[in-house]
Amino acid sequence: MTLPFSHSIPSPVSLHPMPSHLAADPPAVPVLPRSTDHHHHKLVISGGGHLSGHVPISGSKNSALAVLAGALCCSGGAVVVRGVPDISDARAMAAILRSLGAKVQERGGGELAVDSTALSSAEPVADEVRKIRAGFFVLGPLVARLGEAAVALPGGHGKVHVKAANGRGLTGGRFHLDYPSVGASETLMMAASMAEGVSVLTNVAQEPEVADLARFLVACGAQIKGVGTRTLVIDGRRSLHGAQFTVIPDRIETGTFMVAAAITRSCVSLSPVIPCHLTSIIDKLSAVGCRISQKGEGILEVGEIWVCCCSSLSMLMPDVLRHNLQVSAATATAGGDLRGLYLKTLPYPGFPTDLQPQFMALLTTCGGPSIVEESVFENRMHHVKELQKLGARIEVNGRSAFVEGRTTQRNVALSGSKVEAADLRGGAALVLAGMAARGVTEVVGVHHIDRGYENFEAKLLNLGAHISREVIC
Repeated sequence: MTLPFSHSIPSPVSLHPMPSHLAADPPAVPVLPRSTDHHHHKLVISGGGHLSGHVPISGSKNSALAVLAGALCCSGGAVVVRGVPDISDARAMAAILRSLGAKVQERGGGELAVDSTALSSAEPVADEVRKIRAGFFVLGPLVARLGEAAVALPGGHGKVHVKAANGRGLTGGRFHLDYPSVGASETLMMAASMAEGVSVLTNVAQEPEVADLARFLVACGAQIKGVGTRTLVIDGRRSLHGAQFTVIPDRIETGTFMVAAAITRSCVSLSPVIPCHLTSIIDKLSAVGCRISQKGEGILEVGEIWVCCCSSLSMLMPDVLRHNLQVSAATATAGGDLRGLYLKTLPYPGFPTDLQPQFMALLTTCGGPSIVEESVFENRMHHVKELQKLGARIEVNGRSAFVEGRTTQRNVALSGSKVEAADLRGGAALVLAGMAARGVTEVVGVHHIDRGYENFEAKLLNLGAHISREVIC
């Protein structure tokens, strides 16, 4: 298998549907009416309030996108994917699959059926691929099935055109990733699952979404050993069959709402979650001073964030889910405050880069200084300038940021202002900062947030946040 996979390709369980009561127990989240052009929307937030109530966590964005791309491997039958969040990135991926000749049926409730038994093209529509980095994931399955692929480069111009050396398909081999890239690991895994012979992939990413994709491929007939470890041994199959699959809960959405509770010094509940996927997040919330305890059947309490998970979910993924989770974000001591810390993003199981902007927003409200070091992405400090507009005192030096935080002389950390989201996670961070700020904050660039959060402001509204989506005049 001689493909020039780039290590910078970005990232995207069960074999049974998630029980209906899993989503029925929590309070319903109101769905706000939206126009189709989210580029002309803004979120208006009145800060200073507290949150309370329950957050239903959606299926993982990064897992769903990879699994949908993986459905192209299944020439032997249709795939039903459950837990797909209603976000613009998922809609873009569905459009990419359709442009290749796959039949995609949106059944509602986060369920998509994908029939890729008869592909008609090796070149997905460029406009949709450029919208999402995960669009590049189709490269491996296309070359494996059709012998070639021409895929546009995400976010830019040009395309990558790859042909199999023998003109028909791929041949297995040994591959070592210099860096455990999520996207490279997933792309190689899909290609190797359909290559002739055995492939050994070393130093692969261990993120839960990578393991979720592997479980999906196994459900479709792939032979993969070492799921969840740094080494994968894959015995390729010429074709895979269909299956039913439920993606894991979104750990980044979970972490975002955990930080929302922390930044507003509030108490909320969240479900479903997988506690072992949140270890680094819980550790850092504990370090800033949140109170964390375990209740009942795997229920964790973090000061005043409550993350809970139905016990029945453990039946879906017995090898992964053994506990339910709860989290809260009140301070550990009465009358105390949260405190600053040193934070460094790392590949899983380290602290996720996708939560760095949100956590930096939290640190601006904590007592004392903090240092945030970004070691995964080179350009993940765009949110700093916007947080500074809200009054945050942050200095950036390369990949590190020094956050001053609250002091006795400067007790109110943030004040409302007009800010602009430049990317998905930075946009979420600005919304959280606006909820902690004094006065009104307006966030434009909402289409970035809509890429990865399902009903974001509706879920916040259900917790009591003062937030509204408005059309920019």
